[in-house]
Amino acid sequence: MNRLLSALAGSCLGLALAASVQAADEVVLKGSQVTESALIDALAIDAPEGPDGVKTRGFRPASRAPAAGKADSAKPAAGKASLLITFPTNSADLTPETMATLDVLARALQSDTLAGFTFRVEGHADPRGDAARNMVLSQQRAESVTQYLVNKHAILTERLNPVGKGSSELLNKARADAPENRRVTIVTVKG
Repeated sequence: MNRLLSALAGSCLGLALAASVQAADEVVLKGSQVTESALIDALAIDAPEGPDGVKTRGFRPASRAPAAGKADSAKPAAGKASLLITFPTNSADLTPETMATLDVLARALQSDTLAGFTFRVEGHADPRGDAARNMVLSQQRAESVTQYLVNKHAILTERLNPVGKGSSELLNKARADAPENRRVTIVTVKG
C-alpha cells in the first residue's frame, strides 16, 4: 500500500512538473517585447527540406520524421505566439494599447516569411466568473482581434480562425487572476 501511494505521489509530482515546464516554455510577449521580428520568429515554422536538402515553401506534411542522422531542429514553441492583450472587464472592446500591439502583429502577418500561412486566433480568459460566460467572452475577444486585423489591415479572413478557449489553458495556475491568463495566442495552422 505504501509503495502504491509513493508511486502515485511520484506520478502526480511528475505531472505537476511537466505542466510547470510547459507553462514556463510558453512566453507571453508584452509591451516592448512585441516586435515584428519577435512575432515572425515565434510564428514561423521551419520550411521542410525537399529532395537534396533544398528548403521549400508550400504545403507541408502533417508530421515529418527527421532525416537519418539529423536531429529535428524545429523550435519547441515554433508556430505559436502568446500576446498579452488586455480587455476591459467583461468586454471584448479593444483598447488603444491593444490596437498598437495588433498593428505590429499585422505587419508580421504580412511579411514574406508568414505570407503563406494561416493562423488560429485563440482567446483566453481567467477562471473568474461562470465557465460558460468565459467561453463566450473568450470567443468574442478572439473575434474582436480577428475583425480588427481584417478591417484595419486587410488580412484575408481565410487566414484567421478565431477560437475561444475560455479558461481551459491557464499559464499561471497559481494565480487565477494573473494577466497572462487573459491573453490572445496566435497559432500557425498550416503553411
